[in-house]
Order: sequence, then C-alpha cells, then structure tokens
Amino acid sequence: MTKDLLALQKEFVNLRNGVFIHFNSATEQFNDSDVKDWDYGITDANDPKRHVFEPISWNPNQLDCKEWAAVAKSGKANFAALTAKHHEGFCLWPTETTNHCVSNASFKEDVVKEYLEQFRKADILPGLYFSMLDLHHGITEKKCTLEDKEFIKKQLKELLTNYGAIPFIIFDGWQAPWGGPSYENLGFEEIDTFIKSLQPECLVMNIGSGEDINTTDIIFYENAAGQDAEESFVGPGASCNIYTDTWFWRKSHPESELKPVSWAVEKVKSNNTQNISFLMNISPNKFGKVDSNLISRFKEFGKKYEEPSQLEELPKNWLIRQS
Repeated sequence: MTKDLLALQKEFVNLRNGVFIHFNSATEQFNDSDVKDWDYGITDANDPKRHVFEPISWNPNQLDCKEWAAVAKSGKANFAALTAKHHEGFCLWPTETTNHCVSNASFKEDVVKEYLEQFRKADILPGLYFSMLDLHHGITEKKCTLEDKEFIKKQLKELLTNYGAIPFIIFDGWQAPWGGPSYENLGFEEIDTFIKSLQPECLVMNIGSGEDINTTDIIFYENAAGQDAEESFVGPGASCNIYTDTWFWRKSHPESELKPVSWAVEKVKSNNTQNISFLMNISPNKFGKVDSNLISRFKEFGKKYEEPSQLEELPKNWLIRQS
C-alpha cells in the first residue's frame, strides 16, 4: 500500500541530517575560475558569454563513491542527494536522450549508479538532484517547448526506472529567480503526476517554490544563499549549507579555512527544532575524491552532533497541500 504524502513528509523530516553532493561539470569547468558554480544569467545556449563544456574533459579517474559514503556516515548523515544534472546540462548517467553525458567522457562510469549503490550499502538513503534549467540544451526561462518537456520527462524516466527506488528528487532551476522554466511553461502538477506515476513514494522538492507547499512536497531553504525559515515555521522543510565558499570544488579548497563545526552543529540543531532536515555539502574534487580537510570536518561534526527525537505527531501548523 502506497504511503500518503503526509506520512512521506514526516519520514523525510525524521531523517534530520544528510549530505548534498555537488559533483558535475562545474567541478571540472570552474575549479580555477572566477565563475561561481555556473554561468548565472545566461539564457541562450549560443550566448558568447557561456562557458562551453566538452564531455571529453570529464575524467574523475579516482572516483570513490564508497569514500563519499564513509564521509557522510562519519557525519551521521541519514540521507544524501547527488547532482545528477546541474544547470549546465551534463548528465552523470549514460542517458539515451543526449550525447552530453558520461557516455562521451574520458571517464565513462555511471556516477549515478555507483553513488546509489555505495550509499545504499552504507545504509544512507540516497536521492537525486535534477536541474530543469539546462544551458546546453537551451531549456531556460526563455524557452521550454513541448519537445523540451518530453526531453525532460525521458531523462526523469531513466532515473526513475533504471536505478530502483528513488525516495526524493530535488529540482532546481524551475520557477526560480535565478533562471529556468516557469510553471506556465512546465507545470508543477504535470511533472509531479508524471513522477508519482513511476514511483508513487518519490517526494518532489523544488528549490524554486519558495514557501508554496502546493508546488513542492518539502519546503526547501538554500541557507548558503541566505534563505531561512521564519520562526513560526514547523515543517515540512529541508535546508542546505556549505563549509566552503562554493557548492562545487575549487583548487583552493584543500587549503581553505572551512566554516567551524560549532556553526554547523548549531545550524542543524536549529533546523531540526523546526522540522527542517539539514543537508551539508560534500564537494568531491576533479578526481572524484574528497579533500582531507573536508573529511576531518565531517568526522568532527559527527562527534558533536546529537540526533534529535523523532517527530511522532504532525504539529498543528504543519503546511498542508491544498486539494
């Protein structure tokens, strides 16, 4: 019997502490660049300001998803998310929808498959992140055609039919101030219905929804971008943070001063009291490994973080989807 949305929301909130793994074309493209994570503001695939990514340059030949899982486990993570496709449009799985994927890379391993396998083995619930904004394929706030919608659905169907149960998908670049299709061109209900027709218990989270529970299953706060919940918020929520200065790895990160563990401990504690599950970012380097200073931070955090009690009954002001 399929669980209802309220039960799934409560289960997600009770996960409490997780990791967000940013690892994609930007890891290679911008690791020694002034560009922060992606080509912000570019809405045309042919824009001369856009940094073109060639799949052949993708070569994380020391990929170690088992290490990623161990780092997450040391930080007492109960769940995880991986950037299967970020705003640039490169796919970390061998998709049949485009050549812009690992199939045409120097390193052809299916990163999505390896990530899911290793995190499941570590008993960490793994979900995926997927960007609707796709600069390579020209899917932006300026264009999302019927063909583009079918392209998106085909990619989502691959992810939801080839890899077993996916407990949640975090969408980005969708009805968002920073770019991507609007609900007018790519309706929330259409995508939500499509996903749940494939996996009825897959939560659909949209970072661009703000606090509109009618267009997301979980309210998502990008704390690293200054988004925070009001004091009155009691769930269901998720938030994401970084120890470093960018989401994706930079060459400077191994020697960077990371945010203190005390800050992270207080942040997750505050989030958890508001029924917001916390994600801390892991940014593997261009070889597919995690830098030693970040490994140390997660271990230190794990020693200081205390799991909160489980939410048994939904609070009176829990946000409820309007039927």
